[in-house]
Amino acid sequence: MKSITIKGSKRESVGKVATKALRNAGMVPCVIYGGENPIHFSAEEKAFKKLVFTPNVYTASIEVDGQKIPAILQDIQFHPVTDRIIHVDFYQLFEDKEITMKIPVKLTGTSPGVLNGGSLRFTNRKLKVKALPSNLPDFVTADISELKIGSKLLISSIFNEAYTFMHPDNTVVVQVRTSRNATEEEEEAAEGAEGATEEAAETAAE
Repeated sequence: MKSITIKGSKRESVGKVATKALRNAGMVPCVIYGGENPIHFSAEEKAFKKLVFTPNVYTASIEVDGQKIPAILQDIQFHPVTDRIIHVDFYQLFEDKEITMKIPVKLTGTSPGVLNGGSLRFTNRKLKVKALPSNLPDFVTADISELKIGSKLLISSIFNEAYTFMHPDNTVVVQVRTSRNATEEEEEAAEGAEGATEEAAETAAE
């Protein structure tokens, strides 16, 4: 999984006054949990732009006073009026410990059901997976090239040895539903087939 670097400085004081002063200076108070002790630091608000305001998922490399700490975004708080970031929590990653994250699903291929007028229902655009940090994917691939009208793609169909899905095997990822246009096209196709059969029968009788 791709990583975004965030440079920060350790916070000597975590009181309300110091926190307010940081925010007024355009800085965001942050905490990293998961290690022996929580690490309090601050970073510029603009440093979180690529990590927060994106449909993609990334890990973070936190650089604090010369130390690099791999982590994932755990929680983020926004100001209720201005929507500015006012606090961020991270969770430290360890190479030998599995972590659970929601990963976006990327559809590949072209569904024949959709080409025939069916309606594509993308039920789960993100899936929760569990894996070692080095095995976390940027996205989960779901091939829809075999989906006909009425077909469903289940979790069990996109199994991957590198990570574990934290969903039941019968969870629907994407499906193709019948639409009015699809029904009309199917009826026309059926009528065409019947007509061809009748013509063949008449020809044989002659």
